[in-house]
Amino acid sequence: MFRTVFRPLFFVVLFVAVFSHAGDWRFSAGAGLRNQTPVVLIGGVGYNNLMVYLQGMGMSKGENHFWCGYRGSLLWTFFKELPFHFDTGLGLGYEYAEAPNKLHQEINKANEGRYTFPYNYKETADLSLELWAHLYGLYTQISVPINRYREHDVKKLLWGAGYMFEF
Repeated sequence: MFRTVFRPLFFVVLFVAVFSHAGDWRFSAGAGLRNQTPVVLIGGVGYNNLMVYLQGMGMSKGENHFWCGYRGSLLWTFFKELPFHFDTGLGLGYEYAEAPNKLHQEINKANEGRYTFPYNYKETADLSLELWAHLYGLYTQISVPINRYREHDVKKLLWGAGYMFEF
């Protein structure tokens, strides 16, 4: 029931906001790349200078061969009237990637048991300080983790880049 009512209502609100030229509301949609999650889809909504971005995606190529990630950001925008603007704030996210390791699989096969994981994996869950820079739709994102809740074989600095259409 909720889904059948929410989806049309969401598009009506979006249509009214965009076509009535509501200057205080901002919406964005796009795609990008991140160092832990290779491809992400991004959506955002904002009021005045406050912006909320949600990004994420996942893909599976079979057993022990997949990745997924999502991140939410609460940001404050500086110079929003200009083609070049900054967003700063906090982000919270989780990313996981797993890929087969043929060497480990051969070791397990030779020893007729499971002595090593048959895959490599990377995992992070963090709260980060974020800085986004936008120029005519292109953006770069740098996230510096201030607290890691889960960590395995991850980079100290998280980054992203891509294109977003704002309306």
